[in-house]
Amino acid sequence: MPLTGVRVLDFGRYIAGPYCAALLADYGADVIRIEAPGGNEDRFSVPVAADGSGGMFLQMNRNKRSLTLKPGSDEGREIVRRLVRTADVVVANMPDDALEKLGLDYPTLSAQRPEIILVTASAFGSEGPLAQHVGFDAVGQAMSGAVVIGGHDGQPSRAQVNYVDFTTALHCAFGVMLALRERDRTGRGQRVSGSLLGSALAVSNGLTIDHALNGIDRGMMGNRAFSSAPTDIFATSDGWVMTQVVGNPIFARWARLVARPELIDDPRFASDILRGEHGAELSAIMADWCAGRTNEQALRELGEARVPAGAVLKPSEALAHPQVAAAGLVEPMTYPSAASAAPIVRTPIGLSASAKAPLAPAPQAGEHSDAILAEIGYGAGAISALRAQNII
Repeated sequence: MPLTGVRVLDFGRYIAGPYCAALLADYGADVIRIEAPGGNEDRFSVPVAADGSGGMFLQMNRNKRSLTLKPGSDEGREIVRRLVRTADVVVANMPDDALEKLGLDYPTLSAQRPEIILVTASAFGSEGPLAQHVGFDAVGQAMSGAVVIGGHDGQPSRAQVNYVDFTTALHCAFGVMLALRERDRTGRGQRVSGSLLGSALAVSNGLTIDHALNGIDRGMMGNRAFSSAPTDIFATSDGWVMTQVVGNPIFARWARLVARPELIDDPRFASDILRGEHGAELSAIMADWCAGRTNEQALRELGEARVPAGAVLKPSEALAHPQVAAAGLVEPMTYPSAASAAPIVRTPIGLSASAKAPLAPAPQAGEHSDAILAEIGYGAGAISALRAQNII
């Protein structure tokens, strides 16, 4: 596998750090999750197993090994030093002052191992007035402009999925690949830095460029779009469908589908931006068309006309969709104390010449502590002493 032989120390929490490490584990990296004795708090968010482990934890920590450790203790610092000497990448999504307290800042790590790559993901970056502040995904969404433009009826609205966290993880994993490539050339590591604010602004940059060059603060759009139409959610007789009509060719196909071909040459709808400005009128036409059809009928006709559309699914329906099964996007993962296998969506890319690592379950807290410590030179007696002191 592409990352076989790469060792990653994962001090990450919640999503940005752990998902970055999970992406590396999917393609062969040996990822060691390091958490407090008994498990970190992110292990227990939205419990789905009898031991309290949460769905997000199961997703973020597949294919990892677990070492429980108090890294701030003298003994813990020594264990971290030994691990660093064997590692290629350290992932830690925490502010710089916390990194320094734990000896995970880049100057300390690189002094021990010049080849080390440190990956950090913070809320706001390491410089500026908010550098030491903490934040989660929704804060990044709010500060990017997306929450306002996605609002409706005068109320801003955030996305319920943590796309800023996941985007930050993806950027950080991309940074790891760049740093590994550069290390092949120079023999030295470096620090890879990401932030929730930076990722959120990257995703919403089209909106901010629009304002900078056009001088327009777009209002709240809800499910519609200012730059295309009909882009909206529509009720059918038995559900909901989403359409996204972008570009003149697709708009022409949509107009013919809904039996309104005269709209193609209507100057009000001559471009995406003009259609967005008249989105309410186009949505009303589409709403009438959908109202007399079932979801199945509407989606079949839209698909045959090659108009982008999809069913609005509940979480309980999403993984059961035939397209999801046909694409092989879900793998069942057993976990001790879970009532059934967890449906895990791993890295949703394929390499034509490289397979993913076989799916291994997320680890129980400290499941691999003895084996990992033995690998870095600790004997059975020393490991027992560390456990007696609650260091591990």
